[in-house]
Parts: sequence; C-alpha cells; structure tokens
Amino acid sequence: MFKIPETHPRYGSLMKREKLVAGIEAGITSKQGLIAHGRGEAFDYLIGERTLDSAMRATEVAAALLLAAKKPVISVNGNVAALVPKEIIELSDLINAPLEVNIFYRTEERVRKIKELLEKQGARKVLGDKADAKIPGIEHARAKIDHEGIYSADVVLVPLEDGDRCEALVEMGKKVITIDLNPLSRTSRHATVSIVDDVERATKNLISAVKEKKQKRKKEGEEKSVSAWEGYNNKGNLREVVKEIVNRLKEKGLI
Repeated sequence: MFKIPETHPRYGSLMKREKLVAGIEAGITSKQGLIAHGRGEAFDYLIGERTLDSAMRATEVAAALLLAAKKPVISVNGNVAALVPKEIIELSDLINAPLEVNIFYRTEERVRKIKELLEKQGARKVLGDKADAKIPGIEHARAKIDHEGIYSADVVLVPLEDGDRCEALVEMGKKVITIDLNPLSRTSRHATVSIVDDVERATKNLISAVKEKKQKRKKEGEEKSVSAWEGYNNKGNLREVVKEIVNRLKEKGLI
C-alpha cells in the first residue's frame, strides 16, 4: 500500500482508495467498484465529508430495526470487504446476523476470496458460496442468494447496494437498510431506511447505536418486539438530506 502522510488534507479519502486498490490486487474488489466508489465520493464532497443529522437519524432507526429483527442478514460486496471488514464483522456479532457475500461481477473465486478474508478477520458465519436461491425478477448475478441467508431474512443490511436488487428485496417483503452517499439513487429511494453517509462512518455509527440500544434495553428491560421504525418516513428523511446539502452550499456561498 502506498505510503500517505497523515498530514495530507485528503488523507482519509486517499486511504480509502488505497484499500480498494489493495482489494483489487487481492482479488476482492472489482475494477468497476472503483468507479462506484468515485461516484459516491463526489456526493461526500457535497455533504461536507461528515455525518449529517438526517443520516444519524436514519442510523438510529436502522439500529433499532436490526435489533428488532427475527432474522437479520448483512450483505457484503467487494468494496465493503475491502473498506470495513472488521467493522462489518463486529456489527454482525452484535446483532447475531450472518454475513452473506453477494457481488455483481460474480466469480466463484471472488466469492471464495471475500469469504476467506472475512473468516480470517474473525467472522463466524459467512454465507454466499452456496447461493441456492434467487431473487425474483433479477437477471444479473446479484440475484443469487443463500436460502439460509438473504432469502429467508426479514431485515437485510445492504451497504453499497444495486437499486434494482433493493427494490426486488422490498417486493419480497423484506425491510431493507442501505448505506448510499447518493440520496437520489434508486437504492436510497426504494429502501426501508436509507443511511446517506460514507460506509466507514455509517458502519461505525451503526455499531455505536446498536451498542447503546442494547445497553438501554438491558437496563430498562425493553421488549425486543418493540416497533423499530414507527413514525419514520424514509422519503421525508431523504428530503432533509437534500435540504442539508443545499443549506451547506448556501453557507459556502456556492449557490
């Protein structure tokens, strides 16, 4: 990995790029994943490379939804495996959810390498290599899912998702939580809860929110079946994201 001085003003962003490049060299990430990351990074500039209030609100709802789920599953693609492997494993342990490898540019070798990477990092249950079920209405490789995992899940966390698969999962009756920096994407608009944030920030915030809610539940004896997202309006929250972006641009004198 290229040595980048921590004093560089773009240190965080450059380190993400280096992780993705290392992921390609290791056979984890696809070259196309670099393009997807760059597109998201452009939106990160617009939100000021920070977690918006609206994103934190969505994160709190997502944490509650994951804790209330009967069978949560976390979907992992190449970029997620390259950028936040330890964090996604920690989150899976906290909510007792298996990880499932699911990638657009699928080869069995890539699936195997991602699974091995996650297991070496400490993941206890990684699915995706069997892929014995399909998402109805999807023709590309991300339709291939594990019957024990995403197919039978009630809540699915899908960081860096494809819009058509997100829509199809919702149509299957699942609650879908996404992490996507683009508030205008099909993914964001069709998800049950859309966290408009960088995947590293969002995953860390989600871990903190889950820990806090678990501690509160233990202390106060809350029921696990408590409605996790009552009163939450995802489209309304996305409108707040856009408002926050516009207000920031006005404050900067750019519009």
